[in-house]
Amino acid sequence: MSAPKHFLDLHDVDAKTLRTILDLGTSLKKDKTAQPLRGKSLAMIFEKPSTRTRVSFEVGINQLGGNAIIMDGPSSQLGRGESVADTARVLSRYVDAIMIRTDDPQKLHDLAKYASVPVINGLTDDSHPCQLMADVMTYEEHRGSIRGKKVTWCGDGNNMAVSFIHAAERFGFSLTLAVPKELPVRPEVLDWAKAEGADITVTTDADAACTDADLIVTDTWVSMGDADAEQRCALLQPFQVDAKRMKLAKSDALFMHCLPAHREEEVTAEVLDGPQSVIWDEAENRLHAQKGVLAWCMSE
Repeated sequence: MSAPKHFLDLHDVDAKTLRTILDLGTSLKKDKTAQPLRGKSLAMIFEKPSTRTRVSFEVGINQLGGNAIIMDGPSSQLGRGESVADTARVLSRYVDAIMIRTDDPQKLHDLAKYASVPVINGLTDDSHPCQLMADVMTYEEHRGSIRGKKVTWCGDGNNMAVSFIHAAERFGFSLTLAVPKELPVRPEVLDWAKAEGADITVTTDADAACTDADLIVTDTWVSMGDADAEQRCALLQPFQVDAKRMKLAKSDALFMHCLPAHREEEVTAEVLDGPQSVIWDEAENRLHAQKGVLAWCMSE
């Protein structure tokens, strides 16, 4: 039996394969009648609240001819102390793939270690690779290839920032991260990017970061589980994306946000609802990019 094709992080998948997955997602977006996963089952484990991840994966597997089984912590034995290893072994006897959305990255990797079916990262505190696949798809639908473009991240060094770093290397764009020194990207991620030759710049100057950008991206200042909300907001206020900062970017620059958004915090309503914002296309493309991931993971 061949090893399962997991989708755990962008840096675990080579650039050629990521492009194949995106092309597959684009093809499936155009052909809504294709059902390559007829009869396949996807177990979806949710340990964090979700709107886009849950709906897009469930609709996606259904459109591809398969079905989804939803599991949350309180309703499963995993939430009552059964080991991740045993859960992985059992689910592998029932389903064709497992998607997990969890705060603990180790659970994702333990699932992949012990499962005999593909495991997909629906989000951890360390990374959010499915969102980046949707983001790249969205940019390229609007502006063509993202290779060689300047992408700017305004915010903290969270899981989205990490996945943008991975994506910058794999898809060949330059990335400038405007982050407060108190909320940095994990050093080992930047070390990986340097070793791989990725074009990454880290600064505390949001205006400089946004200048001549092709794409500006941000995220909520307070994520699920953050206890220091007031302090985080104070540190991140200088990194808010507003109309002034969008004007520093190129005239055809796009704005993205993985959602949910808090208007007038990390981004002003003027930008979020403005003509350069493609957030609704971005949200829709979670469905299509993940259909590509699902089809790739479960293909022979």
